[in-house]
Amino acid sequence: MRLYDTNGHRKYLTPAERQEFIRASEAALNQIRTFCGTLVHTGCRISEALALTADRVDIDDGVLVIESLKKRRKGIYRAVPVPPDFLATLEAVHNLRAVRRGPDSGRSTHLWMWSRTTGWRYVCAVMEAAGIAGLHATPKGLRHGFGIKAVVSNVPLNMTQKWLGHAQLATTAIYADATGPEEKQLAERMWT
Repeated sequence: MRLYDTNGHRKYLTPAERQEFIRASEAALNQIRTFCGTLVHTGCRISEALALTADRVDIDDGVLVIESLKKRRKGIYRAVPVPPDFLATLEAVHNLRAVRRGPDSGRSTHLWMWSRTTGWRYVCAVMEAAGIAGLHATPKGLRHGFGIKAVVSNVPLNMTQKWLGHAQLATTAIYADATGPEEKQLAERMWT
């Protein structure tokens, strides 16, 4: 896994582009807004977001419990903390309290009943609305952007590894190779 393609083009969203994406998603339909927010705030894969069910939104603990679909077996979950305001939006848009009181207690109620292709198209439309274009303007770019944001925010690599569902720390370590503000500050010492 690399952060640049063979032509040297970036595959991840910068923290500023992530903010633009979030702003643009706020103007989208509520279902699209919460889908995009889930990708941005958890770094999950598009298929993992689409597999999210109402009973795995833990409002009390402030986490989304995501099934890791890249593992070789089912039933491996990770809890990823999300901002309280996003959790409130998710709860309101998807009427989670009512769903939990329903006959199946939300167990099989997926938050989005879309295909992977439809989810991909929605994300790309929000990217376009945000003025983000290029190789990184994809759901995978959001996932990489989450990893970059975590490293720039000094989140320990092992925690980032857990949240992204990586089996190996070496996979997560690629995000430490991105040029961030700290690296630029070190370089500036050489310029004076």
